[in-house]
Formats: sequence, structure tokens, C-alpha cells
Amino acid sequence: MEREIAWKSYTKKTLGEVMSLAERYKDYLSAGKTERECVCEAVKLAEKNGYCCIYKAIEEGRPLNAGDRFYLNYMGKCIVLFIIGKQPFEKGMNIIGAHIDSPRLDIKQNPVYESDGLVYMDTHYYGGIKSFQWVALPLALHGVVVKKDGSTVTVNVGENDSDPVFCISDILPHLGQDQAKRSAADVIDGEALDIIVGHQPLKGEEKEAAIANVLKLITEKYGFEEEDLLSAELEVVPAGKARDLGFDRSMILGYGHDDRVCAYAQLEAMFSIKGTPEKTVCCILTDKEEIGSVGATGMRARYFENAIAELMHLNGEDGDLKLRRCLGNSSMLSCDVSAGFDPAYAGAFEKKNAAFLGKGVCFNKFTGSRGKGGSNDANAEFMARCRKIMDEGKVKFQTAELGKVNQGGGGTIAYICALYGMNVIDSGVAVLSMHAPWEVISKADLYESYKAYKEFALKA
Repeated sequence: MEREIAWKSYTKKTLGEVMSLAERYKDYLSAGKTERECVCEAVKLAEKNGYCCIYKAIEEGRPLNAGDRFYLNYMGKCIVLFIIGKQPFEKGMNIIGAHIDSPRLDIKQNPVYESDGLVYMDTHYYGGIKSFQWVALPLALHGVVVKKDGSTVTVNVGENDSDPVFCISDILPHLGQDQAKRSAADVIDGEALDIIVGHQPLKGEEKEAAIANVLKLITEKYGFEEEDLLSAELEVVPAGKARDLGFDRSMILGYGHDDRVCAYAQLEAMFSIKGTPEKTVCCILTDKEEIGSVGATGMRARYFENAIAELMHLNGEDGDLKLRRCLGNSSMLSCDVSAGFDPAYAGAFEKKNAAFLGKGVCFNKFTGSRGKGGSNDANAEFMARCRKIMDEGKVKFQTAELGKVNQGGGGTIAYICALYGMNVIDSGVAVLSMHAPWEVISKADLYESYKAYKEFALKA
């Protein structure tokens, strides 16, 4: 079943909408290179669009009204948005959920060292990466340093033209014969992914003078000391903004499309909903998916469930049974990216069941690996409902698997939410070079995903 490429159906007006959405997304992607930054940007957008902090409503104990809009900013690393519907929570919600963490390098707690005149910061990679892709390119440092007095220093170095950048060195090919004999997985060892942060020695210092100079500059510029790195969350990411790709500007090259492209499409969908929906609509932007959705801000945590319980209490729907009914009666799109078919690596895909750039939002009935291990595997009845919603909303969509059966695989947050008994299916954007420092998406797929999430939120 060949799916039509979305670009062919666009009018001049629609093309303008596609390009306008892409510009807003590029701004979001460039500003949000960490989960904290993504939440910060989402809060700004939410408040601009009339959303109120849920904690304020809880504190005031005010009753909910249909049409009210709330957001929950949890630990600054995940966010949930709600539009209160006409029906009771017990009838279920329409949920769209994505993750906002991406593969990267994290600075270790005791990172700074000097070796033969060069100063380094030691890193620990986060998520699934190819180590060799992170060498010899400009890198930026983002994150927070929390001091013992509780004050927080925000760090963002490498994005402005006047900023320095950082890098991980590589061996020149003339001396790289031994490196060339290694397998791709071993070309660059994980412990070798240390960023160069300085070189000039501090005058008057005899031992580790270059480190002394770097630490002096950090203290003067940012107001924290080496010991404060013990309570820091600093992330190394590619330096630079998201850019149009191709002479026709039909694609976007950027860091973190996985999964911020789906996250932003969700935000646009939420903000475009006018009036009051029948069912409560919920948007989840969660953390830690790339390492198994663990921790207090991952999807396995209870912050989402707790937020619903708080809203139900304000709505006069108390009781664990009603909460269970709400979750069990809900429907969800787990909005995560899919591997786009790449002609340069065609052998990794089963072409009939691959996601193609430009053919619209992609539905993955199941993910997992090999024998569907770790998959949600949505039921056929729910897939049929989604097809109907997409067709009635004139949304371009396709279906896919993540590569050949025995090639590998991957997972999402779908199976975690399905534990509540709700219907869940994966739906997202096709990506080239997934998990590389720079990834590629089609602007058409971003637009069709936005449309899909809005239609689902209103009609599921």
C-alpha cells in the first residue's frame, strides 16, 4: 500500500503554514537543548496561551471549570498540560505524550583534570550514541550548577557567536592506522569522550597551572567553584542552531529531533485547540526515556498519575477507583520518532514497512526488538480508530516498523502508559541519522504530526 507524499497535496496556503510552523519549531529546538530548557520554553508558551500553574489551583482549592487550562512543571524537567473537558475525568482522557531528553554527554561529578598542558572535563555518555560521531565537532555546555546555599547558576556556553566552544579531539589519519583496525563500536572508547576546556597556564602557578586558570575564569564568569560541580547537571551538546536542509528548504537539520519534534508538535496541537473539548485533553512531555524512563522525572514515576488525582479532587471526583477508571478509559498517542528510510543504508530496512520522509505522521503498531521484545503492540481495534480519525481529519499518515526484524529495535513510553489499561499506540516523525549529534526531519512530517495530534486530542 503506497502512501502519497504529503508535499504533493499542499496548496500555496498550506505550504505557508508548513514553513511557518517549521520556523517556530527551529526556534524551540535551538533554545531547548536540554530537558530543563525544553520545559522552560514550554512554560513560556503555555502561559502565553492562557495556561495556569496547577499548583496555584491546588493551593487555592478552587473548583475546576470545563475549558480551564493547566500545566504541571515537575522538578523543572518534565511538564504536563491539561485542557479540562466537559465530561467527568472518570470517562477517560485523550492523551498525547512525548519525551524531551536526547542522547548527549553528561559532565561527571569530579570532571576537571589536566594532562600534558591540556585541561579536560570528563564525561559520561547518556543514551544510545555512536561515540565516534561526537569527536572533532564544536560542542556547547548547558545545564545548572546548584550551590550548597541552594542558589542555582544557569550555564549556557557555546551558542552565542562570542562564546567559546569545546571539542573532543581525534587522531589524524596519518597516525590512525591502529584506530582504523578497530570495530566502529570501539573506535572511540566511552572514557575517551572528554572535552577540551583550556590550555593557557595561570601566571605564578607551577603545578597544574592550566587547570588553575580555567577554574579562575569559571569562578569569575559564572560564580561557582570546582567543588560546586559535585551538585551540577551539565550536559554537552552540539553547538549551533537548527538549520534548513536542502536547496528547497524542505528539511531541518538539528540536534534533538528525537523526540523534541514530537514534543513541539504536541504543544502546537494543544495551543491550537479552541473552546472546550468533550473529554479532558492531556499533553505529557517527559524525561529519561533514552535511559529507560527511570527516575523521579521518567514516565515510570507517579507524577502524572498524582497530577490527575489532584485535578480530580478539585473536580469533586475523589477516590482511587475513579482514578483507575479515568486512566483505564483513556486513549493515548505515544508520540515518538521512527527511523526514516535511508537509501544509503537500505539494507537495514524492510522497505514495504518503513517510514519515509515526507509521507506524514508514522504509526508504529509495535516497537520492541526482534520478537517484539519490550513492545506495547497496540490492538487492531485501536489502530482502526486512529485510521478513521486521521482520514476524517485529512491527515497524511503511514505505518512502519523500526528496521528489519532481526536488525535491532527500540522502545518508547507506550508500554508504561499501557500498564494503566489504556489504549496506546506509537505515532511520530520519521528521522534520518537518529541519535547522531545532528538529525534530519521533513517539515511536511512535522506539519502532519501537528495535525494528527490535534485531531486525536479532540476526537479519540
